[in-house]
Parts: sequence; structure tokens; C-alpha cells
Amino acid sequence: MCSGDQRQEKQFSKLSQERTSNVDNGNSYSWAPVWKANEMQSILHETELPFASTMKLILIFSALFGAALCLETFVGHQVLRIKTRNEEQLQKLQFLETLDHLELDFWLNPSTPALPVDVRIPAHSLQAVKVFLESHGIEYSILIEDLQVVLDREKRDIVASQQMERSSSTFNYGTYHSLASIYQELDNLASEYGNIVSKIQIGESYEKRPLYALKFSTGRGNRPAIWLDAGIHSREWVTQASAMWIARKIASDYGNDPSTTSLLNNLDIFLLPVANPDGYEFTHTTNRMWRKTRSKNSGSLCIGVDPNRNWDAGFGGPGASSNPCSDSYRGPSANSEVEVKSVVNFIKNHGNIRAFLTLHSYSQLLMYPYGYKCTPPADNAELNTIGKAAANSIQSLHGTTYTVGSICTTIYQASGGSIDWSYDYGIKYSFAFELRDTGRYGFLLPAAQIIPTAEETWLGLKTIMEYVRDNPY
Repeated sequence: MCSGDQRQEKQFSKLSQERTSNVDNGNSYSWAPVWKANEMQSILHETELPFASTMKLILIFSALFGAALCLETFVGHQVLRIKTRNEEQLQKLQFLETLDHLELDFWLNPSTPALPVDVRIPAHSLQAVKVFLESHGIEYSILIEDLQVVLDREKRDIVASQQMERSSSTFNYGTYHSLASIYQELDNLASEYGNIVSKIQIGESYEKRPLYALKFSTGRGNRPAIWLDAGIHSREWVTQASAMWIARKIASDYGNDPSTTSLLNNLDIFLLPVANPDGYEFTHTTNRMWRKTRSKNSGSLCIGVDPNRNWDAGFGGPGASSNPCSDSYRGPSANSEVEVKSVVNFIKNHGNIRAFLTLHSYSQLLMYPYGYKCTPPADNAELNTIGKAAANSIQSLHGTTYTVGSICTTIYQASGGSIDWSYDYGIKYSFAFELRDTGRYGFLLPAAQIIPTAEETWLGLKTIMEYVRDNPY
């Protein structure tokens, strides 16, 4: 059953975006009665229909079943990769970004002509966008022909993996998991490796879900520590999955791998695998493409805040929206989101965090401050050297290449980000990883790539951690 809030949100979306109820144009919000599966089968088998009509029925049924489950569908949505040649074309794309009625979802934002732009386009906007691009001579290609086909495949893989897990009673680190499954595995790790692993709660989400972190420690007292989080943007599933693999890797390597053993003999590690639990749960139950938190916004029926625009670091500056309906909405004030405030409070109360590391996807980037301004940080040369060493470690395993640089010079100016806050707070070693890939699958990285991604990411993280250990400040 859909909750009242979810119904209200969907109905408001229809009104505010002037959506129609015609599922033929790709609309995913339909409240017509749901047909039973056998009735659908009967119609398709007993009625002689031309191909176009048959496909139209399939689109209708897909939308109806999605609505019945409260799961937003993306039938006919395409993801385009757009390449601009100059500033004029880039400005055209930035103009396109302002047209709310098109309901465009920019996976990679238009920032400089040197970088590609990836955008999800609903079926009802496809023709208009393609005509716009072609009329201005802007090159594009199709990365994903039909987003729903990819989502359906992802769902089938998850179901198959869950069936295997139930038969073996083990956590499969090579698949995507629900929040409940992840939290259960945190308990398992704390139980299995109780000598070095403990589960702690650092706060609660807006919807009262616990924010659980693992503490890896071999000593007592307030030792120097490293902070690592993942999943602040909920749809970036490979980050939460990689964090879980890394958690087991750290625990199982202690006493077996000299490098990891040395790290934990000198430093504590705090790992928050799901920094945005409400959003992550929502990606599993309702909208796979959800990015923000799930807080209510005063004066608006649009839900959520971009938690990586909400930190007290150049808050409200460039690259953060004041529109509550935007995916990059900054929130009403710095640290307004309890998920952000909980991490801030933990870092401040601990008082001895030496490195702040955060996992995002996608683009294969390793970045350091600043994002809210384009002037280099005081430690620019050192951070760049560390970042390049970590990128080399990543590449050494599977050949995956990462670009290293400050946020502003590598992608775009963006205010209110977590590593800008941590750096300004005095945590010199502050880095953000953008994991695989470079756009072939984007946020929908196949589960087969989880473990390779986690393996190489751990090598990069470990390189940074070893530097932190050897270069105290």
C-alpha cells in the first residue's frame, strides 16, 4: 500500500509538472485499477493486435503494476550522453536544465565543454529534447535505451540473489541489499569480529531510522581516527555495497594482512555504510532514482534535501539550488538535515578525526577541497600527491583509471559539501571518491561489478589511511 505522503507527493508532482494521465507518453503516475496478471495474459493472447498496439498495452500494464506497488516506473525513459564543443553549446544545456516541465534528471551536470553531460529524459520529453539538441548542433548518444528494462534486470538479479542467500544463510557481498539486510550484517560483523568491531549508533534519520556505524579499534581511549561514509546520495548503490565489502575486508584482514594490522594498531576507523537511510529505503520501495533525504519542506509539497549541499561550508553558494523540488536543493539552513547534523556532532564530539573520506558514484574521480570556491586549499600540493598515489593503487588491480583534483577544478563548483566542511573544520586529509563507472551504466552499475569496485576502492582508501598513519598532524 502507498502511504498518504507518497500519494500526496505523486499527486502534487502531477499538478506542479503539468503531467497528464496518458501512459502512452511515458507517464508513470496512473491510478487506474490494476489488471490481474492472468487477465493481461488473456488479452495479449486472444486479441489480434498490430505490433504498435501490443507495445502500447505492455507500456500501460507496466505503468499500472508499478503504481499498484507504489513503485515509480521509468518505461521509455532514456539516458543520453551529451557532448558540447564550446561555451555557447554549454549555455544551451544549462538553459535546458532550467525547464522544469521537461522533468530532466541530470546524472552529470553541464559544467565545462571538456566534460560529458548525462541526463535521464522521460518519454514525454524525449522528442523535444532531441529536436533542441539537433537544432543547435549539439552531439548526443544514447547510453540507456529504456531505463525500465535496466531496472527490471537489476530487480531480477536481486531476487535471484536473495533466494540463494536464504538457502545458504550468508550475506552475499556481490549483490545489492535492502537496508534491513545491511543492518543485520552489521550485527553479524560485530558478533563475528567482536575483538575489533563494534556497532554504534550516531543518530537517527528524519524518519527515525538509526544511523549505524561500525567502529574498528584495537585500543582504548580517544585514539586518532579515520571517518569513512557511503550512500549520502541514496541512489548511488555501489557505494553502500562497496562499504559493506570493505567493512568485512578490514575485519577479516586484521591479524592476517600486515598493512591492515598496522593501521588498526595505530588508528581507529569509523565506517557509516548508509549515510542516508531514508533515501536508501525509498530507492528500494518506491523510486530507484531518488537522491535526497526524505524530510518535509516547509511551504512546499516537494520532499527532501540534497544532503551533500547541506553542510556548513559555503552554504547556499553556487551549485546548490534554493528550489525544494530540485535534486540539488540545499535545504532551509546549514545542517538542517538530521543525517548531516548527526555526523557533524559525532566528528566534533570525537575530537580526534584525522581523515574524512566519503564514497559517491559515478565518474571515477578522487577529489579534495574545495567545491564551494575555486581557490586551492592550503594543502593543495600534498592532497594532490596523496590522491595520485591512491589513484595509482586503484589502477594497479583492475586497470581502472581515476582523475584526481579539487572538486571545483575537476567537475564543477558546488557548495555545502561534506569534505569542504571537514577540511575547514581542520581535518586535513579530506577526500571524496566517485566510484565506477564513467557512464555506461551510471547509477545502475551491474551487481557483477560490486566486488571489483570494492576491491580497488579499498586499495585507494588504504593508501590514504597509511599516509595518515605515517604523517600525523
